[in-house]
Amino acid sequence: MRPSSDLIRLALPFVALGALLGGVFWLQPRAMSYTGLNLLFNLAVPIALATLAQMFIIAVNDLDLSMGAFVGFAACVTATFLNETPWLGGLILLASVAVYAALGVVIHLRRLPAIVVTLGMSFVWLGLAVMILPAPGGAAPGWLRTLMTVRPPGIPMALAASLLIALAAHLVVARSALGVVIRGVGGNERSVARAGWSVLHARAAAYALAGLFGVLSGMALVGLTTSADANIALRYTLLSIAGVILGGGEFVGGRVSAVGAVAGALTLALAGSFLSFLRLSPDWQIGAQGAILILVLALRLGLDAIEQRRARA
Repeated sequence: MRPSSDLIRLALPFVALGALLGGVFWLQPRAMSYTGLNLLFNLAVPIALATLAQMFIIAVNDLDLSMGAFVGFAACVTATFLNETPWLGGLILLASVAVYAALGVVIHLRRLPAIVVTLGMSFVWLGLAVMILPAPGGAAPGWLRTLMTVRPPGIPMALAASLLIALAAHLVVARSALGVVIRGVGGNERSVARAGWSVLHARAAAYALAGLFGVLSGMALVGLTTSADANIALRYTLLSIAGVILGGGEFVGGRVSAVGAVAGALTLALAGSFLSFLRLSPDWQIGAQGAILILVLALRLGLDAIEQRRARA
């Protein structure tokens, strides 16, 4: 039985993750331990959450260029208001999720390009974050710090949390009626409308879910770093897009995979550690991460082409 194209897409991020993990173990055998794995994937959870947030936007054929700034904003709120005045901090974070949903509504009703709207919103989120926290500082709420540093038996917290996050997102995207409609909007918006579903509500829900996961990403980041900064997560914009595509997603057609997106996020998180073990200058590490992404995508396209030739034959 020949592997399908979908199976190849799902397997590639795991193959890339396994290859990188094998390279790290070869370079540093001490990493092959509970503590070592915990350090390797230390920041994987916030990256995975940001990637899933981006996934919901890509699922409706849009692209969010404000994700990194929004995660930074959520981190600043968490390290200040949520820590000092929990009810006010929670209210601000809920309001930010509502703003995300409203963006989906405006983009749909006015037929605005999401890439332009979210680019403009990136400056808004960044400006608000600077107003809240002009200089690095703040502190993580005690309960959040405890949650993010818990040490479950057998498997490091980062990997256990990533598995749970992937499962929860998979149930929403692939096993719920809402997830089917959201992917349907990305695949064929007119067919969804003819079937009686509200495209407006689906797009608003997708953006609300993106806002929710973005808030969780900012909170997780503060729980790990114990403080915040307005610029703490700016690179998450490109990392989240790369993670979705690396995990088998596409920019059109509503084709996304929650499990693949989390695997892609873990791969990108591990790539930084792998390049550090190679003693590569930090100035070159971002470029090297991009090269890894291009290599995996080229391999995926090559395998897809082979599969199409076999199907024709």
